[in-house]
Amino acid sequence: MRKALGRGIEALLPAAPAKRPAPAPLPPGAAPQGEAGREIRRIPIDAVKPNRVQPRKNFDPERLSELSQTIKEHGLAQPIVVSYDAISNSYELIAGERRLRASQLAGLKTIEAVVRTPQSEKERLVLALIENIQRDDLNAIETALAYRKLMDEHGLNQTQIVPIVGKSKAAVSNTLRLLELPDEMQKAVQFERISEGHARALLMVDDPLERDKLYKLIVENHLSVRDAERSAQRIVGGEKLPEAEAKGRAAKPPKPADIKALEGQLEKGFGTRVEIRTRKDMKSGRIVIHFYSLDDFDSILKIINK
Repeated sequence: MRKALGRGIEALLPAAPAKRPAPAPLPPGAAPQGEAGREIRRIPIDAVKPNRVQPRKNFDPERLSELSQTIKEHGLAQPIVVSYDAISNSYELIAGERRLRASQLAGLKTIEAVVRTPQSEKERLVLALIENIQRDDLNAIETALAYRKLMDEHGLNQTQIVPIVGKSKAAVSNTLRLLELPDEMQKAVQFERISEGHARALLMVDDPLERDKLYKLIVENHLSVRDAERSAQRIVGGEKLPEAEAKGRAAKPPKPADIKALEGQLEKGFGTRVEIRTRKDMKSGRIVIHFYSLDDFDSILKIINK
């Protein structure tokens, strides 16, 4: 299926002109390599700007550190993908933010990059999505959010997305359904507290209270996906999970949008789940940073102490 990835992109993006345009001029410090059509340049790492439409949102600090060490010892296995802006004499990342960040951590001054020329924001998002899917860089929620962005901001439907990503319509539809889960459960998938399989088991349960109880049961008892599916099937069959499982959770009021946005910014910085718990006056409260191993804890401390 991977070989089919992007096969239908021509139906959505303008076909390349028959006559190849002249390549963008090389800025100072950029060395061309490779062959026409797949130009690889070694470019200054500080000339690369983040991708405006990056589908990937979360980066595990510990894994970044591990990748950084690998790059120090063995170099970069895959070049990043960028576009060149002649006006600002800089590059914008299309795909490879994790590799870029790790290379920066490794102290590299230059980095190998494949230079592409997307003609629109839609094409930029499609390229970033395809690159990340090819490398299994996105979790299921990030993939679903990228699909949703293609639909909401670029007018595509599920049928049009299918050939772009090389997946079946059912697979695309099932991934999008994950966005029906409450934010807490989506974040649990993003930060690997539960798997995509667990999330699908939760989607089997329509009753919000029973779904919430099952989610707590999965997290606190480390249920396997199979056990979670069995529990979900029992709920669908009319069985109720013990009320004690939902104690203190049912009447929780929704968080204001600005608080949720701040949580998202903190989660992106720390690479883990972060909760802002305010008191009723909204002028004081607590910030809770979650960690799921001692390595996570060490990574959080390093970020705080920077």
